Amino acid sequence: MGRVSVKEARQKKLAQKIEEDPFLTDEELAENFGVSVATIRFDRAALGILEYRERIKNVAYKKKNGFNAEGASAFKMIDYTPMTGGIFTFNTDKSMTFASSDIVRGCYIYSFAETLAIKVIEKSAAIVDVANIKYKSPVICGSKLVARSQVIRIRNAEYIVWVKIDFKDEEVFRCKFMLKAIDEKTGRNEHENCR
Repeated sequence: MGRVSVKEARQKKLAQKIEEDPFLTDEELAENFGVSVATIRFDRAALGILEYRERIKNVAYKKKNGFNAEGASAFKMIDYTPMTGGIFTFNTDKSMTFASSDIVRGCYIYSFAETLAIKVIEKSAAIVDVANIKYKSPVICGSKLVARSQVIRIRNAEYIVWVKIDFKDEEVFRCKFMLKAIDEKTGRNEHENCR
């Protein structure tokens, strides 16, 4: 095998490794591949892969804004009535899986459900006071999930919201959220601010 082939193989493995775990530093990657940090930086530059800090910012931005690895919106609204409920779809992808499998990590499913629960109560800031969660079966990468959210009760600044997530008409996750709306300026429960 010639030098170019070894380099190409290493770069392919490097891209895959960073896709699986974007939090790996150049030093960790260099140790893993048995090459210098400078070689890793050269390979990253050749592949157009961001440096560590930029990757972290990128991952945080995507999670905050509901974006998947391709930058397209990970979830879409199908039907929605404020303070009542809605139906949403969520496309899973490889960036959401455990490193060595096609199973989607639970944090992505939970985050999707929490986002919908807060969206349906139409508050810009809310905290989860209590969440009763049930993961019913694993979700495989590439699955298109359908979620239904429903506001069950509103009392003062407290909201109870059900979120149920299905894959092909089979429930894979459900959660009953007890949310408290928070005033963004004071950080206090909205109901407390009215007293």
